Amino acid sequence: MAHEGGCLCGAVRIRIDAEPMAARQCWCRLCQYLGGGSGTVNICFPSEHVVTTGEVRWHDSVADSGNAMKRGFCPTCGTPLFSLAESRSHLTFIRAGALDDPALLGPQAIIWTDAAPAWAHHDPDLPHYPAQIPPVA
Repeated sequence: MAHEGGCLCGAVRIRIDAEPMAARQCWCRLCQYLGGGSGTVNICFPSEHVVTTGEVRWHDSVADSGNAMKRGFCPTCGTPLFSLAESRSHLTFIRAGALDDPALLGPQAIIWTDAAPAWAHHDPDLPHYPAQIPPVA
């Protein structure tokens, strides 16, 4: 089954011809910037099955984990869309809110809880990790 998504203004559209592999809520400091203060929910898909239309701009950064990252966003409306770790280019992480069905897969774990602000609420039914956990295979 194909899944679709895009940015707020509609200039970028995403099509994924694969099922999600994993989903995590991340509270690293970079995700707090991307989430406007909250953590982000990121759903992992195999990169070879992710196709975009429209212009995506990329920002290079180094994650709290030390991984070299590329963050994709719409240059028109600024919607954060993607994260790609250069060391795992076969995986694409898409922001859950960018999917047409943001409920496709809820977080299965919460990571970087040590970086979360004191007011952050963490679902007690999910496993919590103070920092990065091993990547999806």
